[in-house]
Amino acid sequence: MKIYINGLFYPKEEAKISVFDHGLLYGDGVFEGIRAYNRRVFRLERHVERLFYSAKAINLSIPLSPEEFSEAILETCRQNEIENGYIRAVVTRGIGDLGLNPLHCQKPTIFIIADKILLYNPKIYQEGLTVRTVSTRISSHGSISPAIKSLNYLNKILAKIEANLSGADEGLLLNQLDHIAECTSENIFLVKNGIVMTPPVSAGLLPGITRETILTLAKEMELKTEEKNLVLYDIWTAEEVFITGTGAEIAPVVEVDGRPIGKRKPGEITLLLMKKFRELTQHSGVNIYAKEDS
Repeated sequence: MKIYINGLFYPKEEAKISVFDHGLLYGDGVFEGIRAYNRRVFRLERHVERLFYSAKAINLSIPLSPEEFSEAILETCRQNEIENGYIRAVVTRGIGDLGLNPLHCQKPTIFIIADKILLYNPKIYQEGLTVRTVSTRISSHGSISPAIKSLNYLNKILAKIEANLSGADEGLLLNQLDHIAECTSENIFLVKNGIVMTPPVSAGLLPGITRETILTLAKEMELKTEEKNLVLYDIWTAEEVFITGTGAEIAPVVEVDGRPIGKRKPGEITLLLMKKFRELTQHSGVNIYAKEDS
């Protein structure tokens, strides 16, 4: 495996970041998780756009243009002969001192990893997963905007710990108004009376790229969709529930807080959206090897 760090490639064993990097010391940085399917990087432009938005929101200047960053991602895939995989692109504040003042960090650190990821056992996609509502709340817009995909994931980690301790596959986070926000690293959808519903971005969730892809696919399939504030009652009484994310893709949910969802198996609309999404990923995206193929 070769890791991209600040314009150069290093073997996995030699890929190192300074212990004085503020990404490590303070979680000061941003990242994107991106998928490659069938020798193509899915929604590359959108992921890079969101990365730059996150960086701008924390006043972090990325020393590459979006086009240069995209090419760095593609070259990392080429170096690792990726056909189907997962890409982690990270920008930290860079090396500083033991104080948190970002002005003492002179140059951001960029690193990119292209590898594989398996968030859930494959049988989850046939049998469904279980979800528990956790006590950890989503970050409020008044503290750290949930729209910033930052390196500080401690509240999500705490939520995952709660889910693990309860024996559930995933944890569901609410916002300060008791509205449903999202899971630990995925957006959440439910189906009721044939309507595909998901919380709005204003509920405090990360505007997921898989989430927006599913909303687009649902509309193309002439399914009615709604982005609205949802409470636990809505999900407990839903006919279908599923989660979406770059790593998870689309995973069906068959139980929430001990309550069965539908017939305790993946629902018809969920399965249809899973099929449409998988078909889309096989022919959509930026060709990693376009230079070689031409």
